[in-house]
Amino acid sequence: MTEARRLRGHKATATCCIASRDRPGIVATSAEDGCVCWFDMRCKDVQFVMDVSSEPITSLCFNSGNENIIYVSTGNEVKCFDVHMLAENSWKSLETYNYNKEEINQVTCSPKSTFLASADDGGEIKIIDIRQQCVFKTLRAGHTSICSSAQFIPWRPWEVITGGLDSKLIKWDFSKGRPSKIVDFGLPDMSSNSNAGQCLNPAFVHSIKVPDADMLEKVGEICVVARGDGVIDVINVESELSSIKPKSSSKSRKGTQSVSKGSLPAEGEVANVDGRKWLHLDYSLGGHTAAVSCVAFSLFGSERGKFIVSGGNDKLVKVWDCSRCLDSWKTGGNNELLHLNISLSKKVNWLCTTPAESDNLVICDTTKVVKVYTVS
Repeated sequence: MTEARRLRGHKATATCCIASRDRPGIVATSAEDGCVCWFDMRCKDVQFVMDVSSEPITSLCFNSGNENIIYVSTGNEVKCFDVHMLAENSWKSLETYNYNKEEINQVTCSPKSTFLASADDGGEIKIIDIRQQCVFKTLRAGHTSICSSAQFIPWRPWEVITGGLDSKLIKWDFSKGRPSKIVDFGLPDMSSNSNAGQCLNPAFVHSIKVPDADMLEKVGEICVVARGDGVIDVINVESELSSIKPKSSSKSRKGTQSVSKGSLPAEGEVANVDGRKWLHLDYSLGGHTAAVSCVAFSLFGSERGKFIVSGGNDKLVKVWDCSRCLDSWKTGGNNELLHLNISLSKKVNWLCTTPAESDNLVICDTTKVVKVYTVS
C-alpha cells in the first residue's frame, strides 16, 4: 500500500466526504469547523472552502440529478447550495430546511432528486419535498433512540431504509409514513452462531448503504449494515425485508422484527431464498474488531460496486470483494472475501470512493487532514 495522499484545508476534525460521480476526481469534505472543502484530485491544494456554519457539519450529499447542488446538514438544519452561484467568500444558501427538532446525523437525496431524508438524534426522519420545499412526511415511532443513517431504495421509489442506535434497521413506506419491516439486531441469537467476543459491544446500526441503480445488475437488491459490534451484515432487501402485514397497534411492533443470523423467522415473516440467512462479515472472516462506522460501495475501475469498503473504530479500513461475498452467500464458502486491509493511526469517521482511475479511497478520520489511498 502506497503512502496516503493528504488533503489539507480543515481546521478541525473531518466528519464526512462525498465524491462526484459526474466529475471524476472532485471531492467535497466537511468538518467540525463548519466548513466544506472542495478538492480536485488532479491538483495539490484545496480548490475553495465554504464557510457554512458556526456549528459542526455532520453530513453532505449531492442532488442526484444535478451535482452543482449540494445539501449540508449542520445542527438541526439542512442547507442547500448551488456551487456555481457562490461568489468569493459569500456562501449564501439557496434554501434552508429547519424541520428537524434534534441534531441531524445524515442527509440523503432520493435517486430522482424529488426528496431529501434527514435522520436525527430524536429518532425521527423528515422526508422533505425538494420541489415544493416543504415536509412531505415525518417518520416517527420506529426508532427509540438516535437515527444514525438513512438511504432511499432506488428500485422502490416510495421506500427508505433507516438504521439507529436502538440496534434497529427499519424499512419505511414513506408515502404512508409507517414502517413495513423492522429488524432488531439487539435480539439475542438463540442459535449462538455469532462470535462471543463481538457480543460485548451493542449491535448499534452506525451506517447503512444500498447500491446505486447502475450497480443493481451486479450486486443485486441488497443493503449493507455497519454495526457497533464490529459486524457488517449484507442483507437481501427483497427476501429478508419483504413487507409483512402490519400489526394493528404500535404496541405489537416488537412482533414485526426479524431475528438475527441463524434464528428462525418470526411468525408472518419471509425468510431468505432457499432458507439462507443474510451474509455476516465478522472478525472470523478478517473483519473489524471494534464498531464499524461507515460502509460504501466502490465507484472506481470498470465495475462500480465491485467492492464493499468499511471503516471502523479499530483504525482499520477493509475492502471486501463484493462478488465473492455474494458467491459465498450462495455456496457457503468463505474464501478470500477480504481483498485489502488498510491500517490507519486514527479511528474512521467516514469514507467514500471516487470514479477516478487513481486516488480512489477518501478517508475522514478523527484528525483534520483527509487521507486518500490508491486501491489496486
